Amino acid sequence: MIAIFRSIFAPPRHLILFLPALWLGLYFSEKRAERYHISKDALNNLVFYGMLGYLLGGRLLFAAANLSAFMKSPLSFFSINIDLFDPVGGFVTALLVGFGHGQRDKLSFWSTLDALTPFFAVSAIGLALAHLAAGTAFGKPTSLPWGIDLWNATRHPTQIYELILSILVFGFIWFRTTSTTVGSDFLWFLALTAASRLFLEAFRGDSTFIFGGVRLAQVPAWILLALTFLVSEALRSTKKIN
Repeated sequence: MIAIFRSIFAPPRHLILFLPALWLGLYFSEKRAERYHISKDALNNLVFYGMLGYLLGGRLLFAAANLSAFMKSPLSFFSINIDLFDPVGGFVTALLVGFGHGQRDKLSFWSTLDALTPFFAVSAIGLALAHLAAGTAFGKPTSLPWGIDLWNATRHPTQIYELILSILVFGFIWFRTTSTTVGSDFLWFLALTAASRLFLEAFRGDSTFIFGGVRLAQVPAWILLALTFLVSEALRSTKKIN
């Protein structure tokens, strides 16, 4: 079954899985927008400009870093080749564009993040499916009966672990009791996502190691987990003072 799935959505078709997740995530965010006093139109515009910033920023920054190659072939700027893209630069650009657009529309920072949390959570599910289809984010070799054959070895199905955890995180966010503390939904999502990453990295076969045996991806996950608790406590303290 997994082999059929991977053959149908082999790269670059695996990106198709991510697009419905974005649409569905936005649909769920729209359903919750009024709860956080955010209009659906404002939310749609924010997502649109953020995604546009991601696409343009990622390509522009990649082109700037490889200017000589793009000067020889200017039309390659419009190529659909995903290798000609800087995902980190695109992400930072999306954050800046989203923040600027939110400031212009006078959107509440934490309420907007709460409203967007279902969008982020469902997008994570789509990303896990894309990883499974492409064979990326693969696990280390294992002899466990539920291992999958991938890259000439039987490996932990870390993409399936990621998918299950992402679904559980979304379920928790969607069905949890509404909190009166702004930012709590988003911070719970960050904390659970960071904890999931810490768990997943223990089974990954493509991790980068530092300081002998520390997995590089676990370092920002630990930092993010600590920050979410600190910010959450600060928000609760602010509410008590008010």
